[in-house]
Parts: sequence; C-alpha cells; structure tokens
Amino acid sequence: MKAMVLTWEYPPYVTGGLGQHVKELLPALRALDPLLELHVVAPCFDQSAPSVAGDGPEVHWVLVPKPRAQHFHEDVERANRALATTAVRVAQEEGPFDLLHVHDWLTSWAAFAVQDWRGTPLVATIHATERGRYQGYLHDHLSAAIDSAELELCQRADHIITCSSAMKHEVERYFAVEPGRISVIPNGIDASRFDLLRGQDLADFRARFALPHEKIVFNVGRLVYEKGAGLLVEAVPLVLQEAPHTRFVIGGQGPLWQTLQHRVAELRVGSHIILTGFLNDDDRDKLYVVADCCVFPSRYEPFGIVALESMAAGTPVIVADVGGLGTVVQHEKTGMTVQSENVDALAVAITETLNDPVRAGRLAGNALHQVTECFSWQVIAGLTLRAYADAMRDLELA
Repeated sequence: MKAMVLTWEYPPYVTGGLGQHVKELLPALRALDPLLELHVVAPCFDQSAPSVAGDGPEVHWVLVPKPRAQHFHEDVERANRALATTAVRVAQEEGPFDLLHVHDWLTSWAAFAVQDWRGTPLVATIHATERGRYQGYLHDHLSAAIDSAELELCQRADHIITCSSAMKHEVERYFAVEPGRISVIPNGIDASRFDLLRGQDLADFRARFALPHEKIVFNVGRLVYEKGAGLLVEAVPLVLQEAPHTRFVIGGQGPLWQTLQHRVAELRVGSHIILTGFLNDDDRDKLYVVADCCVFPSRYEPFGIVALESMAAGTPVIVADVGGLGTVVQHEKTGMTVQSENVDALAVAITETLNDPVRAGRLAGNALHQVTECFSWQVIAGLTLRAYADAMRDLELA
C-alpha cells in the first residue's frame, strides 16, 4: 500500500495532540506493515526544511508563513494552495497512491486537490470539532469558518476516524455523517518512556516542587477555558482542609495565565500552588511519575491524552466525565471520574485519592494494565490499517 498523509503538524512542528498523534502513529504503521510506503506533505515555517530520519516516511515540506491570529482561517487557506501544489506534484511523481489520510481541516483543501485529480480514497481523522469546543455554538466569524471547513471534510471523506465514541457522536450530530462511515480508534501511547523514568532516582527533581512529606497533585495542558485548570484552583482550599500538606503543580501556558495567578492570590493559596509555565517533555514526564495523583477537570476533551499519559506513568488519575476522558478512565476501576464543573466533587475525589494510597495504587495498577492492552501504538496502528482497507473497499463498492 502507498499512502499520502497530509498534516498541519509534523516534527519538529508539534504543538498539540494532533502533531504528537501523527509523530507516533506513522512509525507504528510502518513497523506493523513494512511494505507500507508513506509520504507526508506538511508545512514548514522556517526558511530551511528540517532534516528527517532516513528510515522514516518521506516528508515533502512546503514553506509557508505562520498564520496570523487575526487572519488565521484566511492564512491557512492560502497555505493550502501551496500545499495542494506540492501534494498534486507528489501524486504525479510518486503515485498512484492507494489512499490519502488527512488530519483535521487544516490541510483538507490540499487533500481535496489530490482527491479531485485522481479519485483517491480519502480518510479523515477528526481530532476535535469547533462546535464541540463551545458546547454546540459558533461564537464568531472564525469559528463559523472552521466549522464550515470541518463540515466539508466530513462530507467528502470516504471514511472518518475519531478518537472516542464521544467524538463519533459529535461528528454524527454536527455533520450528519452516517455511523457506518466512522471508525473509533483511540490515541495511543508508548509507555516505555515511563518505564525508564520509574527506574531513576527522582528525589532531587521532586524536591523542586514539594517537601518530602508533601503530596503532589499535577495538572498539565493549555491554560484555556475548556481545559478547566481554574476549576482545580477553586478546589484547592477544600482539599487543603483534609490534606493540608499538598502542593498543586499546574503546568502549561495560555491566555488564562494571569487570570489563574489573580485567583490564586484571592484564595490565598499561593504557597500551595506552582504555575510552572511551559514544561519541556522531560520535566512533564518526570512530574507524571513523581506526582501522587494527576487531575484533569476539563470542560471539553475529545480524547484526553494527558489522562492516558498519567495512566502509563502508573499515577492515580482523576478526570471530569466529559468527552473521551470518560472513556479512557473507568470510574473506580482505572481511576476516578467526577461530574464536570462540580468543584466539591472534584475536591472530594482528590482528597480520597491522597488519603487512601492503597486504593489509589490499586486503580493505578489497573490503569497501567489497560494501557498495555488497549492503547499501545501497535494496537492503534492495526486498527488504522483496518480503517484504510475499509475506505478502499467502500469506494470500490460505491
């Protein structure tokens, strides 16, 4: 099989879950099917194209300007014209391709160019939806434009992959896609990176955040409304009543940084909360391991890779029962789930987890086993190859 992958993020340009997913998935596909030939078409935001490992897929970089926030949709659409030119040229020179795989709307127009030229089957992975982020509403012109692009992609795709059942229902509801055209394939994780960390002495690293007798509650993600870091801050005074020797480490950056700082000061809990700002991958993974529990009270989460990472680190996890988080974490089996935006319930779950380490450890052990069984990249790659086959078969039968 020969496939072209079109993605807005590819290493070293990885800023979110989409880029991390593509980075991990493609080597897993090749490992499972050594005869699979992969070509990646992706934007490059620097003057010189990044180097790519020789044993990886062939990457066709397209130099484009970084989109401006105030003209994001227009700039992405303009970049797609250059991406489309390259994609069609690659199809002419390297093709014919058996399949196109596009990740979200950001490179969809380039995929359409090849689809129109050759009639190549198109698989689309929908990582999130604009309507889902805003509870079904479109709040401005940019939001409406993105929703329109997502609708066109879902209508034109021969097969759609979503990362959770919750995302599948969003695609069905918002874009009128029949269920038979959608495969639910979760995100995966390479748990070996945490195996190495658990064998290290991380006492000095832990001491940067807490004293030896203090517990650590860890949260990481973009500091935006839908991730719910503010809800965790609100729960801190309640937790400290029952578990006074606790430090809360909130990693990440985003537009809510100052708002969170102000709220921490108002609640007078600054001595118990550390807002780290940007965390590199190594420090983030170490915090997953040294934490006593990880907490993700998101308001919207298509999948919840942070919960999966916590589980792979062997750390107890607490999440809001929304979107994919409610699928990844099974209440009282692999972690604890709480009702979204219920600060009291969130505080109770954190307190119970910190004060009953035996029970929390049992749930964490169950979670680690589930990661190995259900979320390894080998499993995810196999399901993805099956979706590829379905897309090609469906097009032949149409």
